[in-house]
Order: sequence, then C-alpha cells, then structure tokens
Amino acid sequence: MARPIKPKLVGEAPRTDYFKPRGIPMAQLKELNLTVEELEALRLVDLEGMYQEDAAREMGVSRQTIQRMITEARAKVVEALVAGKALRIEGGSYILREGAGRYRCGRCGGEFPSRQGRRGKGWACPSCDSKG
Repeated sequence: MARPIKPKLVGEAPRTDYFKPRGIPMAQLKELNLTVEELEALRLVDLEGMYQEDAAREMGVSRQTIQRMITEARAKVVEALVAGKALRIEGGSYILREGAGRYRCGRCGGEFPSRQGRRGKGWACPSCDSKG
C-alpha cells in the first residue's frame, strides 16, 4: 500500500491558473502541469527569498521535500519557457492557510472547504474517503 500524501500548507491561492506563449494557437500547444504546492515552493524560495529550511517549515514539510518540489517546479517552468509550452497550475494536495481556502485530495483530486485552516488530523475526502 502506498504511503498517504500529506497536504502541504499554501499561503495563497494562485492568482492565475494558466500561462501560454503568445502567438501560438491553443490547439498547437503542449501543456505542462505545475501543482499549487510546487508554485508555493517557488514563491517562498525564489520570490520571497526564504531559505529552503524556512520555506519547508512554512509549508509543513521536510527540507528534502521542499528541495524536490523546487527542483521539479524549476524544470517544468524552464521547459515551458524554452520549448514554448503552456503551463497549467492546478492539482496537488494542499490546504490554504488561515482557514480561508480549500483542500484538494491528492488521491482523487476532489476539492472541498478546509475547516481547519492548517494541516491537522481528522479530515477525510468526501469523494473517496481518503483520510488525512
């Protein structure tokens, strides 16, 4: 049995969910998917200038996990820029901070309001009954 995916803490919802190169019709574009937590890891480390250890603590994950997310996210962003691919921002397993958000189940992709506002025990996905 696979280990359950822990939701990561995300400070803010993405302001947009899609980027595409100008001048290329949508029908001709290949797409890459950047998860919400990968974007949050990039935001904290590259935009906010946090050390990886501090960003990991902010998201409720280990430093190794944040390093892996940043490496994967940077590779996707660079591939989209260099190869002229679209970048869709969606998915993942996350909870928005301060109870003002939603939870997206890492198992089935179902989405529902977060009552806790921070990672905690006792939540269950209403779609697939995956436990957190």
